Amino acid sequence: MAKFRLGRIRQEIMREVNDILMREIKDPRIAGVTITDVEVTGDLQQATIFYSTLSDLAGERQKTEAGLNASKGKVRSELGKRLSIYKTPEIFFERDRSVDYGSHIDALLKKIKTDDVADDMDDAEEDSE
Repeated sequence: MAKFRLGRIRQEIMREVNDILMREIKDPRIAGVTITDVEVTGDLQQATIFYSTLSDLAGERQKTEAGLNASKGKVRSELGKRLSIYKTPEIFFERDRSVDYGSHIDALLKKIKTDDVADDMDDAEEDSE
């Protein structure tokens, strides 16, 4: 039963934080931020909010991180008003690296495929000689 409740709270936090960032926070540094996942501790004291951005530039990432950290208090305050739990969890923002990891794996698979095609062509040339 407790796992079911945690799952519901995670989903609710994710939905509400997305809404708060889109409608309440007017900081241009966090434009284009999408909340991808939320992890909540069992006692609901802390919530790690994972986000992704449209830009992959390092400078933009730092600005986005600074903007999210600056708006952390406002987000937590708004979240407390919207959630019906005893205590609003402390919020930590962390960039979601799963998209980068997926791109890396995709690049490796493409490299393997091109290497296999090149090996097949070399084998075909040796057989024809």
